[in-house]
Amino acid sequence: METDSIEKLQYQQALVRVKKIKGFYTHLVVYVVVNLMIMILNIQDLDKGESYFQWRNFTTLFFWGIGLISHALSTFMPNFIFGKNWEDKKIKEFMEKEKSEKWE
Repeated sequence: METDSIEKLQYQQALVRVKKIKGFYTHLVVYVVVNLMIMILNIQDLDKGESYFQWRNFTTLFFWGIGLISHALSTFMPNFIFGKNWEDKKIKEFMEKEKSEKWE
């Protein structure tokens, strides 16, 4: 009976992980499509002889790229900052704190 609950928990954790990965790839596709559209519009809007390589043409790409990188880190390297099993330790800490507060 216990192995059944362990398998359910593992399935739920895997499901959450898959949804995070899917969310990242969706974000990546939207990032590429939108930035390509912006690039095309910016190229069409250039004056004759004007260079495309201006800061204003890369602001969206740059700042949104920072967000995309942080999304990638949280998806593929979740233990990079907080370490392994940080969430489990925090959950146990909060549960113990709540348990001790109820009996006081």
